[in-house]
Amino acid sequence: MVDCIFCRIVDGDLPSRTVYEDDSALAFLDANPLAPGHTLVVPKAHHERLDDLPDDLAADLLAVLYDLVPAVERAVDADAITVGFNDGAAAGQEVPHVHGHVVPRFEGDGGGPIHAAMGRRPDLSEEKLDDIAAAIGERG
Repeated sequence: MVDCIFCRIVDGDLPSRTVYEDDSALAFLDANPLAPGHTLVVPKAHHERLDDLPDDLAADLLAVLYDLVPAVERAVDADAITVGFNDGAAAGQEVPHVHGHVVPRFEGDGGGPIHAAMGRRPDLSEEKLDDIAAAIGERG
């Protein structure tokens, strides 16, 4: 996609600090990092949302993340790593191209758990939780 910054990086039209590349994925340092070593992992093919990915490409992307997490952690001597996807604009996805974040974490860095990103938590009844679990289980 011509207007997609990640597609332009994949095509070599924009520079990146590439840390990994194979036939289906590219990983590079985030230009606006949340921490030293903050790495983005993108499929080379343009897909906006996770559910747009073909199964094999989703598996390839997870395998790259799996391999990169310990490498990023070692490279910056991090205490831990947060891995995340913002899937859709309402979730904070700023670039409409699937991308996983590998964010090194350090003791006392001021960041919190993923639960901190949501603000106030919903008050859900047992019945509502059962309904949600059933709907997810149906995958429809």
